Amino acid sequence: MKSSEIRESFIAFFESKAHKRVKSAPVLPIGDKSLLFTNAGMNQFKSIFLNTEQPKDLRVVNSQKCIRVSGKHNDLEEVGRDGFHHTFFEMLGNWSFGDYYKKEAIQWSWELFTEVWKLDKHKLWVTVFEEDDEAYEIWKECTDIDPSRIIRSGAKDNFWEMAETGPCGPCSEIHYYVGDNPSNQNANMVNHSSEYWELWNLVFIQYNRLKDGSMEELPKKHVDTGAGLERLCSVLQQKNSNYQTDLFSEIISEIESISQTSYNDHEVSYNVLCDHIRMLTFSIADGIIPSNDGRGYVVRRVLRRASKFAMNLGVKDPILYQLVQALVTVMSSHYPEIKEKQQYIEQTILNEEKSFLRTLEKGVLQFEKIISESNKTIIDGIDAFKLYDTYGFPLDLTQLMAEERQMKVDID
Repeated sequence: MKSSEIRESFIAFFESKAHKRVKSAPVLPIGDKSLLFTNAGMNQFKSIFLNTEQPKDLRVVNSQKCIRVSGKHNDLEEVGRDGFHHTFFEMLGNWSFGDYYKKEAIQWSWELFTEVWKLDKHKLWVTVFEEDDEAYEIWKECTDIDPSRIIRSGAKDNFWEMAETGPCGPCSEIHYYVGDNPSNQNANMVNHSSEYWELWNLVFIQYNRLKDGSMEELPKKHVDTGAGLERLCSVLQQKNSNYQTDLFSEIISEIESISQTSYNDHEVSYNVLCDHIRMLTFSIADGIIPSNDGRGYVVRRVLRRASKFAMNLGVKDPILYQLVQALVTVMSSHYPEIKEKQQYIEQTILNEEKSFLRTLEKGVLQFEKIISESNKTIIDGIDAFKLYDTYGFPLDLTQLMAEERQMKVDID
């Protein structure tokens, strides 16, 4: 299945269960000053969970554009090093606002995975909160999963909280074994091994956490689920990395064409470029442009990081803006805003690239001078500051380049 078919089949499945299809919220949070970016599917429904807004529909489903690149959820430095960290991703989700609860959520997730998508039941594992006997019994009695594959787990992995106070509740996660030896699966390795991928989190919001730490039952109980599209594509398309799926193949082909290099020879740099162009495109489309503070600075930082990795491919001219078209080809059928604003997005990225490449050229020369005059493994703080203050070279970029040389920056 192509990524577009997987996304659509998820939404259509829940439409068949009387869910209302709703649009993704923008990645620029609306009316929520607590977030720099929309980072989860539930963000647009937070007021319903907090009981300050009545839902228009009791059952909804969507695919949400998410960015996690700041605060608690910050994967920026990990992006590119493996096959599944992203700054931008899509979260498939279905919600019940005081309507159905654990039984339906569990049964439908199992139905979709095993009957619609035909995932191997002998590779699926389920975790439930250790005190949630109700969820455990539903998995055991209302699905045909092998009971030995239902694992009780602690609050760290299986209890969801929006914040220190407010709506919260136990969750049940569905994991899939991706290793090479199915006969060697081990319950103790779920949540502890990269061979077991979490695919879907079913959150059961049934409590309100009070300031004293105690919990009270909510008058209405909710379901909030989240399944990462990129990881689902990897499993359903039988790939070992999200970047090997069709979500990224068009962008990879374009990078190979422009740079005259091969993905296999520069995997990390390609991954970074693939991820970052998605984050940049959707941010700019939703009104977040590069600047010197707040959200805009995060966008600028991501763009500059991508430019540096493009240099690793021997590309000295602007490249990022040329990748927007490949992304539009893959994703505009579901997110038409990136096609409608394509020219604006490309021009915004190009202007920023040109400006930064001028800064980068001068900074790289000074960086090389600094490390050539030192036999140490640490770049002095005064030198890192000079790169920033005199040459406009961001500290995080100095750290990135130092790391490539097995060096560190004296941050203190």
